[in-house]
Amino acid sequence: MAGGYETISTAVDGGVATITIDRQEVRNALNGGVMRELRAALDEFRDDESVGLVVFTGAGEKAFVAGADISELRERTPLDALSSGLQRLFDEIEGYEKPTIAAVNGYALGGGCELAMACDIRIAAESAKFGQPEVNLSIIPGAGGTQRLSRLVGKGKATELILTGEAIDAEEAHRIGLVSKVVPQEELTSAVGEMASSILKKGPLAIRLAKIAVSRGAETDQDTGMLIERLAQAVLLDSEDKREGTSAFLEKREPDFRGR
Repeated sequence: MAGGYETISTAVDGGVATITIDRQEVRNALNGGVMRELRAALDEFRDDESVGLVVFTGAGEKAFVAGADISELRERTPLDALSSGLQRLFDEIEGYEKPTIAAVNGYALGGGCELAMACDIRIAAESAKFGQPEVNLSIIPGAGGTQRLSRLVGKGKATELILTGEAIDAEEAHRIGLVSKVVPQEELTSAVGEMASSILKKGPLAIRLAKIAVSRGAETDQDTGMLIERLAQAVLLDSEDKREGTSAFLEKREPDFRGR
């Protein structure tokens, strides 16, 4: 695999780092090896100034991530749940300093759906399927699914999907607000690229602080969220990028943001 990894591959092009989970023989199921390598890749790209955005996807066209590796899951204990390495990993992805996009190219079930929800934006191929089927194994979503799903689609729909274990198609996922866009399979890469390009043209400090304001504000009351917003704006108003952005607008030219 590229980058010296065994369960994932990585590539960087035009400021976009793509992390591809590649265990096609088990529909890209998550196991301990994938978790370790995802964390290593995130560490690799965190301080790489050539990377402005990270895309997650799955190898092949059948699966994004079809869930956890059941053979490993069968051996997990209550202590594993309390330490929840997968939950911590997805928390890290949700709070990642750079924007993230899930390019959902097939089944996104269980941990795969939870990985997609941890990303800032989800773009799905028409063939994609989403679901939290853990109750079929007499467990519940344990990597953020019970929390992120309700925040994205509302408590009622999230409860229905979790209690029934039902999988929904990409169009339904779009209708309920789980994904931002649905495109034909052959257009997924270009659609993600267009979205990434649009984001990368913006001020990187503003993107980073907007992520913080939205995600942290959503977890608190509105007054506290407004305070977070004001503080983020105060930082940006004293930045070189703000001065460059406003000057470029007035001078009718493209801005040259430096991230400071």
